[in-house]
Amino acid sequence: MRAPQALAAVALGRYSDAVNLPLYTPLFVLAIFVLLFAVEKLFPLRESRRGLLARLIVNGVLSGLTFVIAAVAVRPSALRALHWADEKPFGLLHLVPLPMWSQFVLGFLLLDLSFYYWHVLNHRIPLLWRFHNVHHIDPELDVSTGFRFHFGEVLFSTVFRVVQVSLIGMSFTAFAAYELVFQANTLFHHSNLRLPIRLECLLNKILVTPRMHGIHHSQVRGETNSNFSVVFSWWDRLHRTLGLNIPQSKIEIGIPGYILPDDNKLWRTLLLPFVKQRDYWRKPYGHPPSRSETELEKHRSYLAE
Repeated sequence: MRAPQALAAVALGRYSDAVNLPLYTPLFVLAIFVLLFAVEKLFPLRESRRGLLARLIVNGVLSGLTFVIAAVAVRPSALRALHWADEKPFGLLHLVPLPMWSQFVLGFLLLDLSFYYWHVLNHRIPLLWRFHNVHHIDPELDVSTGFRFHFGEVLFSTVFRVVQVSLIGMSFTAFAAYELVFQANTLFHHSNLRLPIRLECLLNKILVTPRMHGIHHSQVRGETNSNFSVVFSWWDRLHRTLGLNIPQSKIEIGIPGYILPDDNKLWRTLLLPFVKQRDYWRKPYGHPPSRSETELEKHRSYLAE
């Protein structure tokens, strides 16, 4: 199947053809990664304090495992769930007749909203946090962190994706379009790219941006437990989990209990969810990072430089 025909198969919602699509998404994601990797080195948002090569090896291996699990478990399961919901028909979008464009928009938005809730659950449920913590203990935040997830978290997400697409019942078009935007913006908001503050303030009215997500990777517990949105930033505004007022120069990246150099070695990151957990929010020398209530509450919706 040639590329235009393959993309048309998705647009027309043909499940049997969509399952056999060549993997164009990884090529698109790779191009975005290379572009951001180059540009963030020219215009860094935060100063790097750790060596790049060792981090790239760890992040590269973890990301590779993420893509393997996604290819063999998450994507096929999600497509089968889409096919099942389409055949029934089943899902929220089948409750009332809607024009195709309305189904596309609502499906796209519901996918993003449900990812917000999934992200919150990964922080609130101790079992899920054991695995998600592997993403957060990266001592730096750049585009290479974007897909640095433990393979166990990706396996858990398989169950979530089946429930997600079954309950929503969106079209294959909305699903395919969201997958591209989801992965592109995941790389973008994890990047260490310094945008002009006025431009980023404008973008942040709609999208999750590097400064916004940088706060989510802060060592301060209240800041880590904010800014859960993935593509559209307004879910945090709606759920009152938004925090934009912390300057990037004041942010320490990582999880306090796992800031030692050995904590970020590959074998330790792979074993981390399966061993006894430390106090996440207290540094090895006993001081939990904090910020005054005044700093946390003042102008929470204002994106700081």
